[in-house]
Amino acid sequence: MTRWCAVSIVVAACALLRPAVAVPAAQPPYTLVDGWAQLSGGLTLGEVPALAIDSAERVFAFQRSQPPVVEFDPSGRVVKTWGTGLFVWPHGMRIDRNGFLWITDGRGHEGKGQQVFKYTRDGQRVMTLGTAGVGGATASTFDGPTDVAIAPSGDIFVADGHVNARIVKFTKDGRFVKAWGKKGTAPGEFDVPHTLAFDMMGRLLVGDRGNKRIQVFDQEGTFLDQWTGFGSPSGMFVTPDDTLYVVDDSDRRRLFVGSAKDGSVTHEIADLTLAAGVTVDRRGNIFVSETAPGKTEGGLVTGHAVRKLAKH
Repeated sequence: MTRWCAVSIVVAACALLRPAVAVPAAQPPYTLVDGWAQLSGGLTLGEVPALAIDSAERVFAFQRSQPPVVEFDPSGRVVKTWGTGLFVWPHGMRIDRNGFLWITDGRGHEGKGQQVFKYTRDGQRVMTLGTAGVGGATASTFDGPTDVAIAPSGDIFVADGHVNARIVKFTKDGRFVKAWGKKGTAPGEFDVPHTLAFDMMGRLLVGDRGNKRIQVFDQEGTFLDQWTGFGSPSGMFVTPDDTLYVVDDSDRRRLFVGSAKDGSVTHEIADLTLAAGVTVDRRGNIFVSETAPGKTEGGLVTGHAVRKLAKH
């Protein structure tokens, strides 16, 4: 069964608070697919802060219950789970062009966490960045890493954002290159850099959640632009045609569809519940994860922590 998602008029805000450009009202071409995630065998989903999708359109959910990695086929059937006991506080997940999973573990506890990992899709660790269980702001430590993005060259960019307020760059083989950013509101400063994505020009988009903006940088950390039309960005995804998908975890809890070329917004989809992560398949179907399912007035948990919005 499906139901229409709520729609509202949106405006696009461009860099450095340029006057917003009104976008004509439009019906977003999506319907919510109820019960897409087909859980069985006692498997449940808790908080799901991140999603990723591979070339075969298998969707990977990274959750804060056990097992933390849940793989779905395109129909929503669970085909594999793994990772029990490996992570302290699952946070970010990406899949690179070679099919490797990149995972951020955002807290430290008893000698684990505060790290970024590269895994095969079946759970074999290939690379580790950061020092297990140690928080810091050095070349070999993170404090609250939130997300990771891989450049076309293979260089690795980490949003070190829940405690630190910086972006950290590594070579493709894990050697530290540089870090930039500090707490603040000026261009190049951050208040919880929470999500990362590359556009098709190789620019790095940083979802600066606390400052309610997306900042745009080149790969050396030079500030290029900022967009303020996407709420408080929690998760981002960019498709090969530079369509930008952003989930907003402010009180309004929306998903925006726009352009990674100029920061304009074309659609706003409302009525999400603590949306956290987003990914998109080749047909334009959107998958959104949530860090809490919806609740009825009686306090009963409803819905699912992974939702599909089918494009039509």
